[in-house]
Amino acid sequence: MRARLIEWRELGPGTRHFDFEAIDWDGAFTPGQFLSLTAAQESGDITRAYSIASPPDGRRFGLCANLVADGHFSPWLFSRVPGDEIEFKGPYGAFTPRPGASDSILVATGTGIAPFRAFFGGALSGNCTLIFGTRHEAGLLYDAEWRELTRSRPGFDYWPTLTRPDAGWTGRTGRVQPHVMQALAERRDIDVYICGLREMVDELRAQLKAAGIDRKRVIYEKYD
Repeated sequence: MRARLIEWRELGPGTRHFDFEAIDWDGAFTPGQFLSLTAAQESGDITRAYSIASPPDGRRFGLCANLVADGHFSPWLFSRVPGDEIEFKGPYGAFTPRPGASDSILVATGTGIAPFRAFFGGALSGNCTLIFGTRHEAGLLYDAEWRELTRSRPGFDYWPTLTRPDAGWTGRTGRVQPHVMQALAERRDIDVYICGLREMVDELRAQLKAAGIDRKRVIYEKYD
């Protein structure tokens, strides 16, 4: 299938949000799923997976990507200009909201925040706490949108946390794991969605298991 780049914008240092419009796809997907993009290179086709970073909106969809300077795929993606076409397959993946109403904790690091942006088009019910960890404040992708949700969506809390804050940061600090356990408190009737690098995901899953959370309530996706 093919899609045309409509526009892109900088989210942070080396990170962009891309808006596409599908040419031969109806745009139907479940929030949390991903697409596999293909780039034709001299050495052969290269495919990379990207979570859809927008709620369902007809044929339009968004993607969030980091630029890896010596990478094989991201420099090609970042060189695209509005009007250029890409090839992709999908949607794929089971990192999607569980059926039924439930309160939830969403946990992300880095571009692991992307699928959660798709969740807030009506896919989630109940109270929700989003815990987003990055090194620096500039890495808090879609930060203004999450802060607006705290004002416009009852029951939504946003907990950004930085591991390398500057002197002016007055918010939470450190890794996401202790903040998740704080948000969980004594509750065990809650869904926990985790998206990020393998080390964080595995460590947090182990902590949740030790705390007595039913494994069916822990939904996760690893980015490496």
